[in-house]
Amino acid sequence: KEEVLFDSVKYWADNSEVMTELDERVAEKITNHYSFYLRDGMSVLELGAAENSYLPSTLKLNKHIGVGAVQSQMEANPSLTSSAVVDLNKVIDDEGVDNAQFTELCNEGFDAVIMANTIDFLNHPREVFRSSWRALKPGGIMIVPFLAKDAYPEKFDEAFTKQWRDMTDDQHMWVAGSFFQFSAGEGWEGLQGFDISPENARKEDPSNPLAKLQQNKDDDKPCGAFVVQARKKSTPEEVDEADGVEGFIKSRMWMLPTLEDRDKKLVAPRLARAYESLDEEDQDRMVQHLGSLPKIYASLIKMDQFAFTFSMQAQLAADLVGDPDFEGNDAQVNNMKMGLGLRKPSANFWAPVGRLTAAMAPEDKVNLLAYIVPRFGSGDDVQEEALEAFVSGLEPTFAVIRSKCPSMKESDVQLLGSELLASEVLIPGRSTREEFAIWLGALSEVDLEFILTKRKSFKEEAKQQLTSFQEEREAEEKRVKERREKIQEQVMTARENRKVIFNPRTGKMEEAEKKGGFKLPF
Repeated sequence: KEEVLFDSVKYWADNSEVMTELDERVAEKITNHYSFYLRDGMSVLELGAAENSYLPSTLKLNKHIGVGAVQSQMEANPSLTSSAVVDLNKVIDDEGVDNAQFTELCNEGFDAVIMANTIDFLNHPREVFRSSWRALKPGGIMIVPFLAKDAYPEKFDEAFTKQWRDMTDDQHMWVAGSFFQFSAGEGWEGLQGFDISPENARKEDPSNPLAKLQQNKDDDKPCGAFVVQARKKSTPEEVDEADGVEGFIKSRMWMLPTLEDRDKKLVAPRLARAYESLDEEDQDRMVQHLGSLPKIYASLIKMDQFAFTFSMQAQLAADLVGDPDFEGNDAQVNNMKMGLGLRKPSANFWAPVGRLTAAMAPEDKVNLLAYIVPRFGSGDDVQEEALEAFVSGLEPTFAVIRSKCPSMKESDVQLLGSELLASEVLIPGRSTREEFAIWLGALSEVDLEFILTKRKSFKEEAKQQLTSFQEEREAEEKRVKERREKIQEQVMTARENRKVIFNPRTGKMEEAEKKGGFKLPF
């Protein structure tokens, strides 16, 4: 049976006469919240705009553009300076809202994005939040007010997403915060949640089977209201002394699609080390090529995580992007797949390379792969000759090393030989195959053992850095867990007394209307 997709624009057009009609006490709370963050002269983009924006009557905005589903409702909104009908549920996965007019709007740069009572109807909130991030100026704020699930179920039940319908109000707060986190990650800052429910608001009790019957008695009470918000973090144009190279690299990965937060955390410090080793021109090229990371990870996700660990994936990704010649073009991605065994290896290159380096440790194969792959796809005949010289030179190189170092393990022979050959022959202009053969023939057993020892010392240093990183990450995960538990206690306390809220800066319960909301621990 063919799945019938919910047409949100048609739904709202068919129900254009049905107004939200918020309780005045709830609307006042939203207006008061806006008054703390919106100022005269600001430019504001409103998502899910309808007949009322709940803005302070004295606020004078420079520009207030509404994006909604029903033009007639937006035309009835006196706050809007212009409007556009956009289906916020039509998106491009991992990118954003799929609408050319909306994309053009987002390029204008807004001081604030507001989205009241809309998040509960979004099928793809992450993409909407991604578009919102792009629409904001650095330092701009996105404010997302929403109501308790019992606010208007009879009016708009069909339009509610199942996730929103099934979750409690407490869970809604956490989920709304996660949409910020999983849209642009560290590109947001100051993520906070607020319970702005009016005094004597109806209280949700999911454990009470008679809750719906009780609700009839509470019809004169206002529904609960909540807000989650965050600001767009400024993207540094150059390395900042405070955040360092790693912070600069992370900022360039905020909006990369496909990449899991785990992968960003693993690859960032490795990319930072690669960046620091380059000259200024190659650093600029590397930053330009960070956009190829999703292509790399789209292939790596198919790898067996037990044989090819997340750490190894991060190292390969960092080594590839850190090479100034890696552009992520089709030839390079295709050769990476052949080198990883995700595609049938080419008979004239990857098949012999795989056979001749079979004894090498997996992490050493990854390093070699990262050195070889960027050499493909250049369209340069000299580079193609260098690749041919490399693959044809492997066997005689190994034979020379075996004859000079008869006690050396085969895995070390292959490691040493392949890396010496790659470093001299694969880069055009360094050494021809003949020049390399003369140089290798002049090395003694002591020379070769010294080079191998030096190479392995780099490997041990990298392991120590990885161990340190893992320990720091475990400590951070523990801190976040403890913070979540503490704030969950606060949420439950707020249910009992809506006038107070936990302030994590002081560690005390304080009056909610006088203090800011609590910081969500993402």
